[in-house]
Amino acid sequence: MILPPYMRRSKSIETLLPILYLKGISTGDFSEALAALLGKDAPGLSASAIGRLKEGWQDDHATWARRDLSARRYVYIWADGIHLQARLEEEAQCILVIIGATPEGTKELIGFTDGTRESAHDWRVLLLDLKRRGLTIAPELAVADGALGFWKALGEVWPRTREQRCWVHKTANVLAKLPKSQHPKAKRALQDIWMAETKVDAETAFDAFIEGYEVKYDKAAECLSKDRGALLAFYDFPAEHWKHLRTTNPIESTFATVRHRTIRSKGCLSNRTALAMVFKLVEGAQKNWRRLDGHALLPKLILGVKFTNGMEVIAKASDLQNATAAA
Repeated sequence: MILPPYMRRSKSIETLLPILYLKGISTGDFSEALAALLGKDAPGLSASAIGRLKEGWQDDHATWARRDLSARRYVYIWADGIHLQARLEEEAQCILVIIGATPEGTKELIGFTDGTRESAHDWRVLLLDLKRRGLTIAPELAVADGALGFWKALGEVWPRTREQRCWVHKTANVLAKLPKSQHPKAKRALQDIWMAETKVDAETAFDAFIEGYEVKYDKAAECLSKDRGALLAFYDFPAEHWKHLRTTNPIESTFATVRHRTIRSKGCLSNRTALAMVFKLVEGAQKNWRRLDGHALLPKLILGVKFTNGMEVIAKASDLQNATAAA
C-alpha cells in the first residue's frame, strides 16, 4: 500500500529505504514494512539497525560535501533550485543543485544543499564553497532558468563563465503571458528560434516573434527579448552539445523521479535528515546518467578553440603567424 508500483521490485535496498523514510515511515515501523518485502527472517530490520544506517547516510553526505575538488574541472554546469514534496523545516525551502560535465563528458553532482531558489546569497555561498574546496577553474558555460539569484552569484564568483538560459523554462514563462488560444502557434514560433540551424536564422525567427506579439502581447514579447543573448549562447558551442545546453534537463529529469518518490510526511524532517535521504536517491540516479554526445570536442573548448554555429572555426595560417609573433 505504501510503495508505488515502480519500486515494488527495487534492485537496491539503499534506494528503497530513503523512499520509505520520505514517505513518512517512522524508524520503528521499518521492521514491519521491510519484513513484508524481505521476509520476517531477514536480518538487520530492527529500529536501532535502521537508525545506524540513517546516520551512515548522513555521514556519507557530510563527507561528500567536504570532498576536495582541486583535481576536478567542469566544462559545463547546470543549476536549478528544486522544490520537493517532502515537508522540511521551512516550507519555502528548496534544494540548490549543480551538476557538471567533466572534460570526458560524464555528468557529476557537484553542488547540493538547502537554500532559497531566488536567493543570490545562498547561491553565492554554494559557489564559493565549491571554489574554496579547489574548483578554481571557471566552467565555460552555465545553464539555468531565469532565477536572478543564481546569475548574480555566478557573475560574482565566476564572471567569465558564459550564460545560457533554459529554453524549456523560458517557453513556459512566455506562454504563461499569453491566452491559451495563442499557445500552439506561439510554441511553434519559439521552437523555430531554438531549433534554427544557424544563429542568423535564430535571430531572424526571434525578431519575427517579437514583431508579431509585441503590439498585443507586450509582456510575452518582453519576457522573451530580455534574455536574448543568453538564450542564443549555445550557438557558440559544438552542435553535438546543443541538445544538452538548451535546457536544464539533466537536473529536471533526475529530480522528476525523486519528486515522485517523496510526499508530504506527517511530521517535519530535519534539514540534515532530508538532505541525506534525497542525496542517497540522487547518488543512485547518478549511476545511470548518460555521457554527453560529442564528448571528444570538450578538450577543444578547454584549449580555447572557437565554435560558430556549432562548427569549429579553423584558424587561418596568417592568424596563427600573428598569434605566434605576438606571443
